[in-house]
Amino acid sequence: MMTRVYTFFFILVSVVASAQVLSERERAIVVDDILEDRFNVLLPKLMDRVNIDMWVIISREYNEDPVIKTMLPATWLNARRRTILVFYRDQEKNSIEKLAVARYNIGKSITSAWDKEKEPDQWEALIKIIEARDPKKIGLNYSDNFGLADGVVKTDYNEFIEALAPAYASRIVSAEKLAIGWIETRTSKEMEYFEQLVDITHDIIKDAFSSKVITPGTTTTDDVVWYLRQRVTDMGVETWFHPTVDIQRSNEKLASHIESFSNRPEGKVIQKGDLLHCDFGITYLRLNTDCQQHAYVLKDGETQAPQFLVDALADGNRVQDILTTNFTTGKTGNQILLKALKEGREEKLVPSIYTHPLGLYGHSAGPTIGMWDSQGGVPGTGDYPLYENTAYAIELNTTVTIPEWEKDIRIMLEEAGFWGENGFSYVSGRQENLILID
Repeated sequence: MMTRVYTFFFILVSVVASAQVLSERERAIVVDDILEDRFNVLLPKLMDRVNIDMWVIISREYNEDPVIKTMLPATWLNARRRTILVFYRDQEKNSIEKLAVARYNIGKSITSAWDKEKEPDQWEALIKIIEARDPKKIGLNYSDNFGLADGVVKTDYNEFIEALAPAYASRIVSAEKLAIGWIETRTSKEMEYFEQLVDITHDIIKDAFSSKVITPGTTTTDDVVWYLRQRVTDMGVETWFHPTVDIQRSNEKLASHIESFSNRPEGKVIQKGDLLHCDFGITYLRLNTDCQQHAYVLKDGETQAPQFLVDALADGNRVQDILTTNFTTGKTGNQILLKALKEGREEKLVPSIYTHPLGLYGHSAGPTIGMWDSQGGVPGTGDYPLYENTAYAIELNTTVTIPEWEKDIRIMLEEAGFWGENGFSYVSGRQENLILID
């Protein structure tokens, strides 16, 4: 009888969670609708902001520029042969042309502008497009600091420059800020689905941190990790990194930052009284989540977590508040980081902040607000300013002394947050109470 009840409960939870996930065909409609809106509404604003009137993106199949991968329609999983995109912004006409120097239209938004039978040379076809529009600045995706904005490869760059007349070659500039703006900016349409994505992430974590999955004394952290992986696969979504689950308990020394981030123990048996922590994120509708939460395994006779763990989580929430109240449009990631750390320490907290942009990529482009091993600031990516309509993984920790355990513990939190014209908000809430495993 218990087996039947367990099986029914598992199926019920699976159906409820999976009901939130669209079919592949429905997803394609959503992806293309979002993409068309981004091309027609967002892209002209970004090009005007950085004062680039032509953006040329060049990629070859299976070696795609990270930017072009975010621009392909739902039915294009990769570029084809050599794919060249040209976006031309005419401010006087308030128009934007979206052209492909390729043999095919790229979805419904980007029109093919190359007839290979009339002009066999693809580079020559590109040059004619450029000369006909006579742009003031030609943006190419190269960048010293942002890998996601450094997508043009050496061969394509060299061949393009060789084909281009010197008068136009002198107009080439880095499209770094344009590429970052494209990747980091979230539209209102995207945010509607992003909230659903975060909800799904939270639901999966609650599912994994439950007595349905965890039996103290038997279940290992690896069991929970692989449950998370399988759960995501069964729902028809993906993970963008391998999840982790780790334990803090009274009789074990607190791991160092290096051990916590790069050498987490595998297969550790979960016991009653353990403080569990997970790091987990999923990919759906081309958006990504990144979430860290804590759970407590109740001891016999307990109905709540010990107050010292409740208070420790509150300290973690306080560090979150200090960080996000320092968000100001135009401030750099380093400025936000250093001010938040200073204020946290003034409150006798022991904060460590390593918050990153989140969206089309998990570790996305935009202002880096600390790294776990760079608490004095991050040169380059940390010098980039905060813009509105951007999302972040509010990732940080605080070390808390627990006299009852005669040791320190680390409260490690990560939640999706949004910075917009109305200030900061969590995309779909944050953890303020420990998940309890009975």
